[in-house]
Amino acid sequence: MRNQVSAKRHPHDDAPDTTEAFRRLASLPPGRQHDSLREQIVEAWLPMANRLAGRFRNRGESLEDLRQVAALGLVKAVDRYDPELGNAFESYAVPTVTGEIKRHFRDHMWTLHVPRRVQDLRNRVRFAVQELSGTISGRRPTVAEIAEHARMSEEDVRAGLEALESFTALSLDAEVSGSDDGYSLGDVLGSADPALDVVIDREAVKPRLRALPERERTILYMRFFGDMTQSRIADELGISQMHVSRLISRCCHRLRDQVMRDAA
Repeated sequence: MRNQVSAKRHPHDDAPDTTEAFRRLASLPPGRQHDSLREQIVEAWLPMANRLAGRFRNRGESLEDLRQVAALGLVKAVDRYDPELGNAFESYAVPTVTGEIKRHFRDHMWTLHVPRRVQDLRNRVRFAVQELSGTISGRRPTVAEIAEHARMSEEDVRAGLEALESFTALSLDAEVSGSDDGYSLGDVLGSADPALDVVIDREAVKPRLRALPERERTILYMRFFGDMTQSRIADELGISQMHVSRLISRCCHRLRDQVMRDAA
């Protein structure tokens, strides 16, 4: 391996001189010898890939997973690098590996779907906040200060700040801050109020109720709003209970049919 991948070092201690190895790789046809030399080059540059992965630690992904993603980017860089262009491999590999890591975060780490533009705004805002925090003590930088520092509009800054909170999500079982009785986020979520359907139905039937004859309106009011029995209504109006039952049934069917026609 020493003959194929020279021990000569670049400014970085983990940057081997693989210039000759890449030239040999480009001249070899597909096969075992080509694959073996390719593997040696990748192995020689792995420390560089690991160093780049380390820059993204503490962002919600394990360092081991980041190193695997960086290694994948390194393999892509080795396969796509053309030594005939005259550029150093490191100058080509670093953005390739870094781009692979960033793509991993963009595609796999966001809990909520966030458009690419908003993700970019988030990164610009995050860097601006970090830089301003070194010059402002005792408080967070304002939206206007971030906008001026990052040369962004205040609207874009607000979008970026909102995206900062969208990278991860809390479980609904998470305890509410300051709660001592196990009160969770799920306990504060609202739900559909079944009474809303009743309100809609009442508003829909009102004009049809007003159009009923007075006696039918009175019977319905006594039955459904006064909670009176049919026998008591019959006694109040001086008619038979059977007649009250028929009137209630006939009115309800008529109102239902009319309201359904109105809705259609």
